[in-house]
Amino acid sequence: MLPVLERLVYKPRTSQVTRVLVLVPTRELGIQVHSVARQLAQFTSITTCLAVGGLDLKSQEAALRAGPDVLIATPGRLIDHLHNTPSFELSHIEILILDEADRMLDEYFEEQMKEIIRLCSYNRQTMLFSATMSEEVKDLAAVSLKQPIRIFVNSNTDVAPFLRQEFVRIRPHREGDREAVVAALLTRTFQDHVMVFTQTRKQAHRLHILLGLLGLKVGELHGELSQNQRLENLRRFKDEQIDILVATDVAARGLDIDGVKTVINFTMPSTTKHYVHRVGRTARAGRSGRSVSLVGESERKTLKEVVKSAKNSVKARVLPTEVVLKFRDLISKLEKDVEAVMKLEREEREMAASEAKLSVAQKRLEGSASSSDSQRVWFQTQQERKQSRMSKALQEFDLALRGKKKREKFLKDGKKKQLTSEERAQFEILKAQMFAERAAKRERRAKKARAMPEDEPPLKATNQKAASRGRKSVFDEELTNTSRKSLKNYRAGPSFADRKRLGLDRKRSGGSRFRKK
Repeated sequence: MLPVLERLVYKPRTSQVTRVLVLVPTRELGIQVHSVARQLAQFTSITTCLAVGGLDLKSQEAALRAGPDVLIATPGRLIDHLHNTPSFELSHIEILILDEADRMLDEYFEEQMKEIIRLCSYNRQTMLFSATMSEEVKDLAAVSLKQPIRIFVNSNTDVAPFLRQEFVRIRPHREGDREAVVAALLTRTFQDHVMVFTQTRKQAHRLHILLGLLGLKVGELHGELSQNQRLENLRRFKDEQIDILVATDVAARGLDIDGVKTVINFTMPSTTKHYVHRVGRTARAGRSGRSVSLVGESERKTLKEVVKSAKNSVKARVLPTEVVLKFRDLISKLEKDVEAVMKLEREEREMAASEAKLSVAQKRLEGSASSSDSQRVWFQTQQERKQSRMSKALQEFDLALRGKKKREKFLKDGKKKQLTSEERAQFEILKAQMFAERAAKRERRAKKARAMPEDEPPLKATNQKAASRGRKSVFDEELTNTSRKSLKNYRAGPSFADRKRLGLDRKRSGGSRFRKK
């Protein structure tokens, strides 16, 4: 952000237009980036604006109409404003920044990013930032950037230098012990400044209830919460009002939370790249930290990749069997309470939904709902959005069922209302495997031809001997040389054998011809 602000200060704007656009994948990261940008620009005339989902639309529209210098946004809300806020456009953008570029260019944001880049100014500087770079980023760089420069601080799979990585082995047929293991770790060993990552929102919410019933100060962060709840839980964790934050991958990227000592992975993430981002929440900026991951038999492959790329030794953590059994019994006793809490929450949600519908109906009856509120335009039609969502869901479903009987059985069992702890853990692993398979499928696709060379071309041999050693024979040269001059010689002139038989000069100029009589 600093060089961007410097550029804006020394090249003042001539009219009220937005000159810098920063795109981020999550709302929390957008709020963090905006807060830092505002602090850095506080003693300049540069104005900043935040446009992310879940926050008030009207105030964002008013801020955008004023033409802020720097706009920080999430793709969905930005497109909404581009199509519905009059006099707001991206035709004067000088700098486009994609934070967490590999996430911004994956399958979920693909259509939205195409639309945003189409509406941006053609002459601009584009910057892509991420701890892990993917093929999609390289493809974008090759296609849409002119003479791109790559700056790599470290390799794609490097974790923080002072991170201690530990793994807890989950034995076959003991997948149901995961909740007990996490509860034991949080109660006995890691009691504060801990982030626990799960694969699904459902499991994150269940862990939140369970750990709360065990008497721990815990909060949750995932996509099913309202934006105010998400921000409130994050604030409480930063202010040390709660000791443990249970989150999905929505909190895995970019969030800078002071003093996170430990990251616990309920299941191994789908790819090594996701693992790097999750454990990157601790051991930041030269501090030390610890990650503890629970690894089952089906997750050994990801573990091997992590161990292979680790610079420091990786440790195995063992929990006594009697401790795990004790917590397993405790959780089974709390099962009825967990179910009661979930039932209460369902009833509250249904009540809130009914009240929302009632208030909308009342507004319509009173005629106070303005036409702009009821009809907001999107770049895709309802049908197109539905179709893209369906195709993604079907793709996931196909991958889940692919030739594996246990997965077929699991999907049948998934319809049950009551799942055992074993089945819940299996579902978490399945979600990660489905994502990993989709990623592998994308990797297997034929790569596009790139304008950007991957490696530097080898230097020419300066030594005359080396040059003469590498020289081809005249015969080889005639076979492999495809220049216009050589083709002309080949078609019109005598062959290598004829020249040798007739005693002609081998290095003959291309213009002379020889005809047999």
